[in-house]
Amino acid sequence: MSKPLIIVESPTKIKTLKKIVGDKFNITATSGHIQDLPPKEIGIDIEDGFKAKYQNIKGKANIIKTLKAAAANASEIYLAPDPDREGEAIAYHTAEILKKKGRIFHRILFHELTLKGINEALSNPLTLNIDKYNAQQARRILDRLVGYQVSPLLWRKIQGGLSAGRVQSVAVRIICERERIIQAFIPEEYWSITADLLGDVPPPFQAKLTKKDGKKIKISDQETAMATTRELEAQEYRVEKINKRTTKRNPLPPFITSKLQQEAINRLKFTASKTMLVAQQLYEGIELEPGEPVGLITYMRTDSTRIADDAAKEAIEYIGSNFGKEYTISSPRFFKNKNKVQDAHEAIRPTSVYNTPEKLAPYLDKSQLDLYTLIWKRFLASQMQEALIDQNTISIKAGAYTLSLSGSTVRFPGFMALYMSIETEKEKEEDSGKQVLPDLKEGMLLSMLKLDPKQHFTLPPPRFSEASLVKELEENGIGRPSTYASILSTIRSKGYVELLNKYFRPSELGFIVNDLLVSNFSDVFDIAFTARMENNLDRVESSEIEYQKLLTDFYSPFAQEVEKAKDNMVSVKGVGLQTGQHCPVCEKGELHIKIGKNGTFIACNAYPECTYSRNYERDEKGMIHSIEPSFELAEGKVCSKCGKPMLIKQGRYGEFLACSGYPDCKNTQSAHADTNGGAALGVPCPETDCQGDIMEKQSKRGKVFYGCSKYPDCTFASWDKPVPQACPQCGAPFLVEKTTKREGTFLKCIAEGCEYKAAIAEKDED
Repeated sequence: MSKPLIIVESPTKIKTLKKIVGDKFNITATSGHIQDLPPKEIGIDIEDGFKAKYQNIKGKANIIKTLKAAAANASEIYLAPDPDREGEAIAYHTAEILKKKGRIFHRILFHELTLKGINEALSNPLTLNIDKYNAQQARRILDRLVGYQVSPLLWRKIQGGLSAGRVQSVAVRIICERERIIQAFIPEEYWSITADLLGDVPPPFQAKLTKKDGKKIKISDQETAMATTRELEAQEYRVEKINKRTTKRNPLPPFITSKLQQEAINRLKFTASKTMLVAQQLYEGIELEPGEPVGLITYMRTDSTRIADDAAKEAIEYIGSNFGKEYTISSPRFFKNKNKVQDAHEAIRPTSVYNTPEKLAPYLDKSQLDLYTLIWKRFLASQMQEALIDQNTISIKAGAYTLSLSGSTVRFPGFMALYMSIETEKEKEEDSGKQVLPDLKEGMLLSMLKLDPKQHFTLPPPRFSEASLVKELEENGIGRPSTYASILSTIRSKGYVELLNKYFRPSELGFIVNDLLVSNFSDVFDIAFTARMENNLDRVESSEIEYQKLLTDFYSPFAQEVEKAKDNMVSVKGVGLQTGQHCPVCEKGELHIKIGKNGTFIACNAYPECTYSRNYERDEKGMIHSIEPSFELAEGKVCSKCGKPMLIKQGRYGEFLACSGYPDCKNTQSAHADTNGGAALGVPCPETDCQGDIMEKQSKRGKVFYGCSKYPDCTFASWDKPVPQACPQCGAPFLVEKTTKREGTFLKCIAEGCEYKAAIAEKDED
């Protein structure tokens, strides 16, 4: 009798599963999606109820052949891709390829790759969830409709190679709108006055002026500040009221995906992509003994704060044994979910609290251990006693004025003995730096030692970091757990935003694309509209609405906007965007922002009568300033074609070298190039008998790729960036840096038959 077959999504799970199920099952993997919409056409029959035309993914032929061979004699197949919408789509497409008369398909969900989790899934098989699949289908179709109908507009109106995304473009909009708020911000002056005071006994302490005549005081200029200081100098200072109270602080729930990404970015300096890659490794299994892989955390893509009752009880038991009874709670603490649709998953937690970070340290690399420790502590802390905080607030009367000071001390740390959020740690750090309060009593007369007036200015809201952008997306209902990392990666790779000093700032291209999309598509790229669409996708999953109705309601107004935009969207290639500035040469024309092969520039709209054009830059207020051309000689560099000196010029991708003999000689090369004309990566070409090196190059559309320096004699090319690091598994001379929606950015070996993959190591920062 043939064995039943288990089909998982990732090959790295197979070893963990085989350890537990033994020889009772055959196991194979899809290695992600095996079917998708066609890459070179929209692939959706809009007239036929938005029917999707799925096809086998190019390059997956061998995997599909392996799946069919593994399923040849199997009468029962257990479909076990990841327990989310994408996993459901993979399960559906796998069943479609392997369907056979009499064959039974089961859907199983591995929420944790442990003995308990795997046996529970196999003992409680489900049927394929058509609603969950349709929710994923609807998302994929929506994204395809937007991408394939709006992106070509950007190619025609701005430049080739651009893309619009239903969710990514909203993320860019959020960043652009924040930048415009910063640019428009006008600082306001204000003053504070602090008094150095002394009671009956030392030490002296400081109190800040807060009220006048019982109302909050605002001092806007130096004259008022000095007048107020003179008034305060003449007053008697007396303790008016001492308010002492003890507050309880509850622990935070275990991590959901977005909160894990935010905390890992802030604490560990991980990117969102790296966080998800390392979490995937912890979920799929780590070898604690040779041949004994164990899944260390529950599934890492979740909106749910729910935890299993037995996991909570295990945590309470561990806390009592290792922290003491005073830290334990009498019954498990559970947390309410905001999103009921995603409640099928638990929160992210360790599969066993007895797998302590100390126990696992010998088996995990630094990144794995750091992230696991974060997850372990957060979960355990969620089942510990509240912290007790003593807070003292003292008000001091000085005539019509009131001064205040406050402080807090931890009476009982509770969960804070193990884990505090970044915000809580900042509060504790602030408290630790606060003054020691003397023994004061209500009515006590105080001595005023000094008054210190200080000038301040209000600050604009900060730019978004990776962590705060994920938080903003989450709070606005934009995207879902599996999408945050890919959103952040995509908007950077497309050149719409830059990450400077860990904060996002829109590029000039980002502003242009955003402004044209927002002005021509009032709904599609609206924040509230996108959030409602996410909620509607949840409603599809919960059987509240049909996915075809969702698509129909979306497409009708969207198609009208697309048609209008074809005529109404301003062409940056042609007319350009208005700046409101007059041409400094002819004084009649207006300067417009245009885009060419070397990027954006300003030019007079009276062309060809006036040929004025310049590169430009923006100041901190967003105002445009032209940059007068100045070509610096590239010392020691001569043109490889005509022998004339090379000049350093500025282009779309930064500095480049151009021949001084232009226009007779139009030779250019990278500013960091060798004599072969490309940016060297330090990686030899892998082609047999080729002596060339891999160089960074640009396609005709300006997209970066990597090719051999011996072209056209050697035609090796890759879209993925080669990295001069040998594969530790097969010894291949280099790896490539690859980015996918599911796994983010990682290193991968491209040698045939080698499946080595690793997170990108990040430099530790002081």
